[in-house]
Amino acid sequence: MKTWQDLGKELNLYVKPETMPIAIKFLQRKDEIPVGTRTPLKDLKVRMAHCQAQAITRKYGWTIAMTKEDLGCAISGHTYGWELVDKDGAIKFLTKMSYAADGDAANKILQSFRTLKPGQYEAIVYSPLERTKIEPDIILMYLNPAQLMRCLHGSTHHSGQPITCSFSGRAASCTEGVIGAFLDRSPKVVVPGNGDRVWATVQDHEMAYALPASHLKDLVAGLAKTHERGIRYPIPTFLRYQPEVGLTLPLTDIFKAS
Repeated sequence: MKTWQDLGKELNLYVKPETMPIAIKFLQRKDEIPVGTRTPLKDLKVRMAHCQAQAITRKYGWTIAMTKEDLGCAISGHTYGWELVDKDGAIKFLTKMSYAADGDAANKILQSFRTLKPGQYEAIVYSPLERTKIEPDIILMYLNPAQLMRCLHGSTHHSGQPITCSFSGRAASCTEGVIGAFLDRSPKVVVPGNGDRVWATVQDHEMAYALPASHLKDLVAGLAKTHERGIRYPIPTFLRYQPEVGLTLPLTDIFKAS
């Protein structure tokens, strides 16, 4: 695990995220969950959404696992392959909440969700990257726009190719981000959705970045190279100039007038 933990420390050096980057592992069987890992229903006595488990990991530093029994979110139950979707109910919800203008639009939204195969994975584990207990499949970070810019610099350093994503503001960090990066094997920029904000305390200044763990080493290397050239976070703004306080009066005259 040391390599992953060291990469987590380098991320903190170059990007300085406000909360801890998350290492994420998909498990085919529940009995693969690491010993000592918390689960929401058993340890917290509640069912919750994946975005809440992510928030616990990045803010508390806990390693936490989610299974079908722990889940309290119908949309991610469908996208993670843990529950059969009630299509009529989902369409009714999307239209009632005005996410969709009509049934046709709602059906298109439902079909657009990235999904895992039913029963493909029985559990998902979230662990803080700097002290991860798992070999991650995906890395998820919550960042401000400037920090995200730096990660894009790192991710595109070797390939020269821009990051391409789609955005809906729905099922965002869990589905557009984590599942999207897992299925496409490419990084995903995420605009956190309403669920992320209401239940997982995502703040107005936060974006998310999900990437396959196999890309992390190149990301950090790209960050290091650009950092060497002065492209850094916090952004080193240009300050070597003489300010102009008044439009017509010299600075000394302004203070005399007061």
